[in-house]
Amino acid sequence: MSFSSFGLSREVMRSIDELGYSEPTPIQVKAISKIMIGKDVLGIAQTGTGKTGAFLIPIIHRLQPMANNSTSPARHPVRTIILAPTRELANQIYENAKSFTSSSFLRVGVVFGGVSIDQQTDILNKGVEILIATPGRLLDHIEQKNLRLDSVSIFTLDEADRMLDMGFLPDLQKIVQKLPKQRQSLLFSATFSGEIKKFSKKILNTDAELVQVSVSNSTAVTVDQVVYELINYEKKKRYLLDLVKKNEENQMLIFTNTKNEASNLANYLHRNKFLTNCIHGNKTQSDRLKVLDSFKLGKLRILVATDVAARGLDIPELPVVINFDVPYVAEDYIHRIGRTGRAGSSGIAISLMTFEDSEKISEIEKLIKRKLKKEKIDANNYHESKETNNKKNNDNLALSKNKNKNISVSGESKKPTNEKKQSILPILLTSQPLKNYQKK
Repeated sequence: MSFSSFGLSREVMRSIDELGYSEPTPIQVKAISKIMIGKDVLGIAQTGTGKTGAFLIPIIHRLQPMANNSTSPARHPVRTIILAPTRELANQIYENAKSFTSSSFLRVGVVFGGVSIDQQTDILNKGVEILIATPGRLLDHIEQKNLRLDSVSIFTLDEADRMLDMGFLPDLQKIVQKLPKQRQSLLFSATFSGEIKKFSKKILNTDAELVQVSVSNSTAVTVDQVVYELINYEKKKRYLLDLVKKNEENQMLIFTNTKNEASNLANYLHRNKFLTNCIHGNKTQSDRLKVLDSFKLGKLRILVATDVAARGLDIPELPVVINFDVPYVAEDYIHRIGRTGRAGSSGIAISLMTFEDSEKISEIEKLIKRKLKKEKIDANNYHESKETNNKKNNDNLALSKNKNKNISVSGESKKPTNEKKQSILPILLTSQPLKNYQKK
């Protein structure tokens, strides 16, 4: 199936062609046609499946008849609102919306906290048809009467499960009450919990369509998942350091549960001569965006992040995600490892656990309905000599030059060339190493 089979407007098709997209993803195949005809949709899809395009493409198509090049703000009222739980995700959707409207006169704007509200007010005063926002900042603008909602015909919630986790329900209820009753509503979520089902009934029409492209609460099949058990926190840090040393060609995203831990771990890796930075809620919005851009461009090898801060991170071929801390909430595991193995590419998700994390791992396994591969790490054996490390690095270099395109876990390829057991330490191989982050 191709995008041309949907009957999209000429302007939308031109933008899609310029972006180089040839075939829609499964979530796009199922959602676009329904949204185009005005149906309310509940979309269940993991990150990296093309769900942003699944709602942006038909929204822009539906608004295209109202596009105009008038300079009058009155000719550019807010016609659709797209809510995202974090500033980073809102900005990501905004960038995508600009790409999909590159051949249209439709105006796109984004508002979120952490930056001056005055500059955003100026943009709103000039008129935008497509507004992406975080709930809190949207309410700020509504209360200051910086925008009217009477022309909103399409309302979208992206990552609705995350919004509920973050306590946005009261804000969402306030926003929905101010929207026109006659509208199209779209709700997208990575997980399909009872809470999401209940919430969707308050937002969507009774004849809303359920669009689901993966098993409920599942993880992508393209992601190899493994859990390494260590004795304590200090052993976990040492093992992480060895893991990073052994995989110098791979870019990594490392998750922690707290802002302090993110900073401490980033400093620890930086002191050990690795190009590392972190993003969390205590950093300014401009600093967070700069760090994200550096990581996306490959100038930064290791990014340490908290769950909320990494929600807008979209790197098509990120090979490795490491849970330095096992997440408190099982659903966060799905979101975290969804940063790798995106759009059909392969990835590895490693979780480092101690005995105290046993219950959290069990909750994750219940949610994803599968047992995770586990391996106990002997603290006395994994810290190897420099001579041994050099030998294994040479072996890995030779392996990476072979035609084997599989990413591996624990040094064992999906297509092993021999049966000899290798080091316990995972040797992560990727056919497309990122080299831009190396020091100059």
